[in-house]
Amino acid sequence: MRLRNVKNAVNIVNESRYTIDYQSLKEYRGRIKELFGNNNPICLEVGMGKGDFIIGMAEKYPNVNFIGIEKYESVLVRAVQKLEDKEMQNLKLVCMDAVFLDLVFDHEISTIFLNFSDPWPKNRHAKKRLTSENYLERYDEISVGNTHIIQKTDNIGLFAYSISSLSEYGYTIKKVSLDLANEDIETIETEYEKKFKSKGVRINYLDAVKKN
Repeated sequence: MRLRNVKNAVNIVNESRYTIDYQSLKEYRGRIKELFGNNNPICLEVGMGKGDFIIGMAEKYPNVNFIGIEKYESVLVRAVQKLEDKEMQNLKLVCMDAVFLDLVFDHEISTIFLNFSDPWPKNRHAKKRLTSENYLERYDEISVGNTHIIQKTDNIGLFAYSISSLSEYGYTIKKVSLDLANEDIETIETEYEKKFKSKGVRINYLDAVKKN
């Protein structure tokens, strides 16, 4: 089904059994596990796009709970459409801005996935990058135990910035790759990743942990 306008997208997103609205999610802060009815680890994808990655992860790891956030209903709706014929109890999707992460989660997230985030290349926009100190402080507030970030990006500028920012903030870079396709690293591909891979674009990858 083609969506001609955002209004249709909003309706479809709101009616999905996989979505929860931002205001309702805030009421579960500190007890997000109740959404899933179990004590399994909770992983978060910030900027989930059309959902290939997080849906694939939820299917592959049924004993892990996954939450995907996306700022725009017009994008999130594509993930919702892919879930119409699926039955998964370990996946929730939320339309929200990442700046509000610490308002909906309280030391509950085991791993944070940052896949092909907006690089915000201009210096004056550095604070908007998802690996800036502005966001790293939020990740401390939402993580349970050590803060764990996995990032994939085609943008080498953002990748270099991320390594520097994470290192300065106290993270240990456990794994790093400048060509993920040629590494023995298990991952689920995103929509962008499939597109870039078909064009021979190299994907950068890092796995970082900060002890809290």
